[in-house]
Amino acid sequence: MTPQNQHSSDLISFVQNQVLDDHFASLRYAGIIQKALMPDPEILKGFFKDSFVLFLPRDIVSGDFYYVLRIRQYLCIAAGDCTGHGVPGALLSILGISFLNDILQGRIDPKANRVLNMMREKIMKALHQTGEKAETKDSIDIGLCIADCDSGKLQYSGANRPLIMIRNGELTEFKPDKMTLGLAPLREQPFTNQIIETLPGDKFYLFSDGFADQFGELTDKKFKHKHLKRVISSVSEFKMAKQKDVLQSTFLEWKGNTQQIDDVLIFGFQL
Repeated sequence: MTPQNQHSSDLISFVQNQVLDDHFASLRYAGIIQKALMPDPEILKGFFKDSFVLFLPRDIVSGDFYYVLRIRQYLCIAAGDCTGHGVPGALLSILGISFLNDILQGRIDPKANRVLNMMREKIMKALHQTGEKAETKDSIDIGLCIADCDSGKLQYSGANRPLIMIRNGELTEFKPDKMTLGLAPLREQPFTNQIIETLPGDKFYLFSDGFADQFGELTDKKFKHKHLKRVISSVSEFKMAKQKDVLQSTFLEWKGNTQQIDDVLIFGFQL
């Protein structure tokens, strides 16, 4: 290679590396902004008796998001899973957080299913979705809880994302509606509202599908929802911080050296 060609090759490599550095720097900064829109796990200590957030983006930014807002005697808790991951998923997650704030900070008595109905309308309008085949298929799956701290009642409404409760060592799964936020279904139905009379010691878990859908290095099979429920049940007697550690190590051991295929989010809390 001539000195001139070598110089050109070095220059191209420098430019390519600089572009990559700028790209990752932009992603890292975007990740900081996205995390700033979600409550710091330390702040959550002021809302719950105990809690944890296992948040493992596949890329630097995430299509999963968690949300907590206190309004009068109500505590609003959500875990969302947006279409895709990386930058597209992160943009949709910011839209979801913004719509939750807009709806819940309005002068209404919070009803979990009403919030999801309103979110669906806002997302479909923002993405110009009318049900045509050529439209974007972006959407948000979400589990939303609204706890009345005065009465002890917990509302739950879900768009494709369930709620797990552990009470006295027994696991109960509250099923979501098989609908998403966005992507107008052929026959649009209102979301349902489930009311739970909470008891001291109850533990609740909202989560995305990233953990259950992860392929294992040794098995080349998905972790699966049933397996995740067994793990949550087995760690439920631990303090929330210990639960997070066990769940994270379980996920990393299962994944091994295989690629993480999606964002991972588990939000555990005790009222």
